[in-house]
Amino acid sequence: MILSSSMDQGPLSSASLIKRVAIGATLVVLIGFMFASFETIDAGERGVVTHWGRVDRVLDEGFHVVNPFSEDVHVLNVQVQLLVTESDASSKDLQEVTSTVELNYHIDPSAVDRLYQEIGKRFESVVIKPAIQESVKSGTAMFTAEEQINKRVEVKSAIKQDLTTRLAKFDIIVDQFNITDLSFSVEFDKAIEQKQVAEQMALTAENDLRRVEFEQQQEIEKAKASAEKSRLEVEALKMGSGELIKLRKAEAMLAFAKAYQGGVPHIMVMLGDGFPFMD
Repeated sequence: MILSSSMDQGPLSSASLIKRVAIGATLVVLIGFMFASFETIDAGERGVVTHWGRVDRVLDEGFHVVNPFSEDVHVLNVQVQLLVTESDASSKDLQEVTSTVELNYHIDPSAVDRLYQEIGKRFESVVIKPAIQESVKSGTAMFTAEEQINKRVEVKSAIKQDLTTRLAKFDIIVDQFNITDLSFSVEFDKAIEQKQVAEQMALTAENDLRRVEFEQQQEIEKAKASAEKSRLEVEALKMGSGELIKLRKAEAMLAFAKAYQGGVPHIMVMLGDGFPFMD
C-alpha cells in the first residue's frame, strides 16, 4: 500500500507543475496584451492608427485602447517646429547667393492621416527641405544681389509667400520664415566695397563743392553790399549831405590819431562845425 501511494504521487506532481507553468504563461500573455492595448497620446501630438497597414483613424490627445495584434499607432508632432537650413541660388544679375533660413511650421492636426498616408513621417526631408530650396531660388531670382541687401524685407516676403503655397498642398502650415544670413562671392563683396568707397569720395567732393560755392556766394554778397554802400555815399555827396561830411571828418581824425598812437599834432586846420582835419 505504501509503495503504490508513493508511485502515484510522482505523475500528479509533474502534471501540477505543468499546469501552473501554463497558467503563469497565460497570465503573462494576458498582462502583456493588456499593456499593449493601451496607448497614450501626449499634448501636441496625434496618433495615426493603421489596421493591417492601412490608415484607419486618428487618435487625439489622451488615453486610448487599440488592438495590438492588428493595429499600429504612429505618433506625429503637430506643434510648431523649427527647421534651419542653407540654400544656394542665383540673383537676377547672376550673382551667387548663399542664405541661411529659419522656418517655423506645423502640421495641420486635422490632416495628419492624409500626410502620413501620402508621405509618411519623413515629410521634413521629403517635402519641406526641397520646397525651401525651390522657393529661395525663385525669390532670389527676382532681385539683384544688391537688392538682396537693400530690400531684404521684400525678398523674405516673396520667398515666404511661395513657400506657403508649396507646403499648403501637403497640409503643412508656415508660421514664420526668416533669412538669418546672406553671403555672396568674393568678387561681389570687393565690388560692393569699391562702390562704397567711390560713393564716399563722391560725397566728400560734393560737400567740398558746396562749401566753395557758399564761400563764393558770400564774397558776391559782400561785393554787392560794398557797391551799394558806395552808391549811397555818392548819392549823399551829390545831395550835399552834411552828415556824410561829418562822418568822413570823424573817420579821418580817428585814423590820424591811431597813426600817432593816440598823440594828436598841434598843427591842424579846423574845418566846419568844429571838426579838426589835416592840412
